[in-house]
Amino acid sequence: MSVDMRTFLAHVELDGPVITAAGCAGTGRELAQFFDLHRLGALTTPSITMAPRAGRPTPRMAETPSGLLNAVGLQGPGIDSFLERELPWLAQRGIRTVVSIGGGTVNEYSALARRLADAPGVTAVEVNLACPNIEDRGRVFAREGAASAEVVGSVRSIMLGDVPVIAKLSPDVADIVAVATACADAGADALSMINNPLGMAIDTATLRPALAAGTGGLSGPAILPLAVRCVWQVHAALPRVPIIGMGGVLTGSDALQLILAGACAVGVGTALFHDPYACLRIERELADLLQARGFQRLADAVGVAHRPPGSPARHLHEESSL
Repeated sequence: MSVDMRTFLAHVELDGPVITAAGCAGTGRELAQFFDLHRLGALTTPSITMAPRAGRPTPRMAETPSGLLNAVGLQGPGIDSFLERELPWLAQRGIRTVVSIGGGTVNEYSALARRLADAPGVTAVEVNLACPNIEDRGRVFAREGAASAEVVGSVRSIMLGDVPVIAKLSPDVADIVAVATACADAGADALSMINNPLGMAIDTATLRPALAAGTGGLSGPAILPLAVRCVWQVHAALPRVPIIGMGGVLTGSDALQLILAGACAVGVGTALFHDPYACLRIERELADLLQARGFQRLADAVGVAHRPPGSPARHLHEESSL
């Protein structure tokens, strides 16, 4: 008997739990060359900004042990081009699309939300909080609960009620549970974690930083334990808030760790750079692992690691049906 892999982000049902992470699969045209995008749980766009952005100077990517540093800088054509060219392409094909947005002020996030509020084809909006707040000395919104909540609240007040708002959180904070709670209280329907932690590498040949920007976001297998820890802590505090777990997912076993920690969906990012079929493979591996461990539904495995040893399996099915 196959495992029921359906999951929910708020009230939105996804056929499968594996989605693409923002910025790692373009806006779908690239992956569509390899497989039918309907096989994804959802596709997450790069973070869309109001104006076109060229991104940061090169070099802006560098490999590290079990990871990748990047300082791309939200490169993109801006909201006008996205609404004219990219979103219609996805909507015409019926692809579940999570639109990620990024801004430098609360007003900019609000303006983006207004442009998306009545746009066809938006399954959910992911609020990328790892953006510098230009009105607060460039401190990223995600580092403070109050700043994060202000952004989330502004977007939630504008988006139509049937479009979930997802807050994307950074691990570079003193208390991720406090930030997550502030976002949930402000109206976030779900949480996405983790965004890339900051890292740095220095080229010992040139004696200079490997990235032109100096620091960059670290992704890849090296950050999986950090992602699992964050998901574990937030699910323990907010067990009814849906979580998309991401960060270093390379295999079905990696995905299962995040599910057991409390995620109901899993984002795949860096793995796509060398394996465009990674999402499909990871979901197959995850289904096989769940079946081997006696789960009939993905929903029954969410957060199981929080249960005391020896908890009867039947309790899982009873709780997930509530």
